[in-house]
Amino acid sequence: MSRLCEGRVAVITGAGRGIGREYALMLAEHGAKVVVNDLGANPDGSGGDIGPAGEVVEEIRAMGGEAVVNGADVSDFEAARAMIHQAIDTFGTLDILINNAGILRDRMLFTMDEVDFDTILKVHLKGTYAPAHHASAWWREQTKAGKTFDARIINTSSPSGIFGNVGQTNYGSAKAGVAAFTIIAAMELARYGVTVNCIAPGATTRLTAGLTEAPELNPEQSETTSPRWIAPLVTWLASPEAANVTGRVWLAGFGVIAIAEGWTRGPMAELESYDPTVLGPVVADLMAKAKLNADISGLPADGPGRPSHTI
Repeated sequence: MSRLCEGRVAVITGAGRGIGREYALMLAEHGAKVVVNDLGANPDGSGGDIGPAGEVVEEIRAMGGEAVVNGADVSDFEAARAMIHQAIDTFGTLDILINNAGILRDRMLFTMDEVDFDTILKVHLKGTYAPAHHASAWWREQTKAGKTFDARIINTSSPSGIFGNVGQTNYGSAKAGVAAFTIIAAMELARYGVTVNCIAPGATTRLTAGLTEAPELNPEQSETTSPRWIAPLVTWLASPEAANVTGRVWLAGFGVIAIAEGWTRGPMAELESYDPTVLGPVVADLMAKAKLNADISGLPADGPGRPSHTI
C-alpha cells in the first residue's frame, strides 16, 4: 500500500476517541508521526482523563508507528503553543495540524445559559484559533529563515454550522465561525506553503449519539455511520497530493464526500428610492426566486427524496 503521509509530522486534537482517533490511526498507518492530543473531557467539557489519548498512542506504536501523548486544553493559548512545539521538539518539524477537539452543550436559545454559549465558542472557535496561530507563526518564521513547507491545517466544522440545527445556536455559531476562519486563513497562509481546509463530518460518536431519532439500521447501514469513513479524506488532504486544495469546506461521512458550496449572492433587485414602503412586493419577488436554505442534510428542504443516510 502506498503511504500518503510518510515521514510527515501531525498534531491532532481531540484524538483520544471517535473521529479524532480514526484520524490518528489512519495517518499513522500512512507513515505520519503523531502528537495525539486529548484533554479527555466528558461530552459537555467537564472532567479530564488523558488515558484515551495514551491508548491511541499505544495502538500506533504497536503497529510500528511513532506517537506521543498531549493532554492540553486547546483553548488555552499557552498550552496550545506548548503542544505545537512538542511536535517540533519531538519530531523535528510540523507538517499537519488537525483541529478536531470539541464538546456539546445543546440548549434551546431561550434556556441557554451564558456559560453554555461561552464555553462552546471557547472550545471550538478559540480551540481552533490557538493551535493554528502558533503553528502558522512557526511556519512563517521558518519560511522567512529560508525553509519551505508543504503544510496543512485541517479544521472541523459541522453540518450544524453550515446548514443549522435546532438546539445548537452555540455550537452552530462556533462551527460556522470555523468555516469562515478556514476560508480566510487559507488566503493568508498560501504564501507560506500552508493549505487550510475544513471538514463538516457526519458519523455516530459519543457526541452525536441521541441527537436525532435515526431510523433502525441493518448491519451494513450501521457500518457506514462509523467515523472511520471520514478519515480517508482527511488523510488525503494531509498528504502532498493535496497541495492545490485549499480554502474548502468538505462534507464527509456515511461513505460520501462532498464540497459544501458557500454563500453566494442570489436574486437581486435595484432600488429606486429610500422608501421602505415599496419593498413588500420587491422582497416577495426575490423570495420567490431564491433557493430555500438547505436542511441539516445539506439538501434543499423542498428537494426530491434523499438516501437513507446523508451528511
